[in-house]
Amino acid sequence: MSPANEPRQSKAERTAAAREKAREIREAQLKKEKRNKLLIGWGIVAAVVVILAIVALVVTSSIKNNAPVADEGPTPANGNIHGGVTLLANTEVAKADPATVKLADVPSAPATPPAVVTAPGAESEAGKPVKVVLYVDFICPVCKSFEAQYNESLTKLRNEGKITVEYRSLGFLDTRSTTNYSSRAANAAACVVNESPEKYADFVNALFEKQPAEGGPGLSDSELKKMAADVGAKSIDKCVDDKTYRPYVKYSTQEASAIGVTGTPSVFVEGKQWGKGDSAQTPFEEFLTAAIDAKK
Repeated sequence: MSPANEPRQSKAERTAAAREKAREIREAQLKKEKRNKLLIGWGIVAAVVVILAIVALVVTSSIKNNAPVADEGPTPANGNIHGGVTLLANTEVAKADPATVKLADVPSAPATPPAVVTAPGAESEAGKPVKVVLYVDFICPVCKSFEAQYNESLTKLRNEGKITVEYRSLGFLDTRSTTNYSSRAANAAACVVNESPEKYADFVNALFEKQPAEGGPGLSDSELKKMAADVGAKSIDKCVDDKTYRPYVKYSTQEASAIGVTGTPSVFVEGKQWGKGDSAQTPFEEFLTAAIDAKK
């Protein structure tokens, strides 16, 4: 039967059909609203789970980064008991006997700061190249500026055999980050010199090039591990995770304070501190050249 021949619905039938259609539309709308509410509910649950996971990670990391550090620990291979790593020509690093440092061995600080700071082991032996000792902190902006200004000339003189450069990395500015970044970075540097001494200078350069701003968390341990890998060092993952040389950094930091080092960079050439006393107005290059000439 063609539509034209279909019987025409009565008014009551059309009304009933309209009501049925409206009912179907309402039911579909209710199902859609219910489905949307479920999706929103599950979305909220998922978001809460993610937030809780992030909070847990932050709390766990904070606890880990700020956990107490032991008062006794090993020195890294090629690191001396004053927290120093001495760079020779090219990629060579001076050897150092393995030792254990104990915080109880740090001498007491004098009642009044000394007029002249005497850094232990900061003078070279007779007939040896001039010794440059740098007390640095890897989050210290002034240290980065010093490196940017003088690293190239120091490297040249080092490669010529005229000087050695010893870095003593400290945790002076741990309070300038939320994760004790200074000590974590110094620990990572100690891990590198223990595993891959020939990559130490490159890693130090990378730490200054990628220096984080003060006041934040600093680079994460994962980023420090990657930086070591990027310069070609062997894996320092376990060393960083275990905080192997954090006691060493703690010892070096307290020793530096005890002898009168009050900030970074603190620079010594043949045991004499640059920028203090008679050298207060002397440009660094001039101060260093005079020490080199005196050795001839």
